[in-house]
Amino acid sequence: MEFDPAAGSLKCPYCGTVQKISHPVNQGVEELGFEEYAHDPGASKLGSLSAQALEVGCTGCGSVIAFEPGTFAGVCPFCGAKIVTQPHSADPLIAPNGVLPFSVTRAQAAASVSQWLSSRWFAPSELKRMARPEGIHGVYVPFWTYDARTYTQFRGHRGDYYYETEMVTALVNGRQVTERRQVRKTRWSPAAGQVGNEFDDVLIPATRSINSKRLHDLDPWDLEVVCPYEPAYLSGFQAQRYQVPLTDGLGEAKNIMASTIQYTVRQAIGGDEQRVDQIRTEYEDVTFKHLLLPVWIGAYRLQGKVFQVIVNARTGEVQGERPYSAAKIALALLAALVVIAIIALLVDR
Repeated sequence: MEFDPAAGSLKCPYCGTVQKISHPVNQGVEELGFEEYAHDPGASKLGSLSAQALEVGCTGCGSVIAFEPGTFAGVCPFCGAKIVTQPHSADPLIAPNGVLPFSVTRAQAAASVSQWLSSRWFAPSELKRMARPEGIHGVYVPFWTYDARTYTQFRGHRGDYYYETEMVTALVNGRQVTERRQVRKTRWSPAAGQVGNEFDDVLIPATRSINSKRLHDLDPWDLEVVCPYEPAYLSGFQAQRYQVPLTDGLGEAKNIMASTIQYTVRQAIGGDEQRVDQIRTEYEDVTFKHLLLPVWIGAYRLQGKVFQVIVNARTGEVQGERPYSAAKIALALLAALVVIAIIALLVDR
């Protein structure tokens, strides 16, 4: 049986029998302790996507793709290269503990790609094959989420505006005129203190195979309905092994947290302007989740470069890269010149 996005259940592709995927009652997605896994998780903390999962590596882009036996087409969904290496049993990894199941079907995703392509006038013909259902692949992409409580000590200066009356010479109607004006100035005073923040589900892509900007543009994800991971969701789809280690993901999450911390510090300093001279932040109670989020993706190579089109398999949002067809642009210019020549001829007559 395969997972059917329309039914939200397992479905037999031959007879149509539907079987719901059951979850333990009132069980949410567990937060995992960062320190327990970051440095030496040990065999007891590692797992796999499923007992039957196989893995295959792409020599073109370096992606490692996991799949259930019999569901892999032999083409890398991320770069379009033919997979020539042999599948093997999946290596242990920090197993996913949450998943957003596919809810956009392959046909719906293909229709969204077709609509997206309709506004790309000068896209090459090769791109059109992605508008067909067989041109896209359903893949679960790995993400980390991080929770943390932060305490930040800061030093800086608070700037308060005040006004003084000064005689100012200005040019009015070609004449120099001296007049009184209120001139704004800033009074600076030292400021120091501590602020705290709590962060929940800071989302970090754990893949390097998809353009990070395109992936961020697929937001938002409805993380509030993430399900506890169940291998049945993988049936009929593929999943990518994470390429960003857990510790590196936290570093990227801290970069995102930094802007909120900076804003909180400036709010604490107050005044009309702020100067932040020193910040020292401590991170406590850091936890994480390993999530699989669903995308439909198509990739092809043109002139030595890989182009991707990806669809958020929850919302239908499409993001993609497109080259320009030199032949189509040349034909359009030629057609425009012909039209101009005809108009000129008619005007001359």
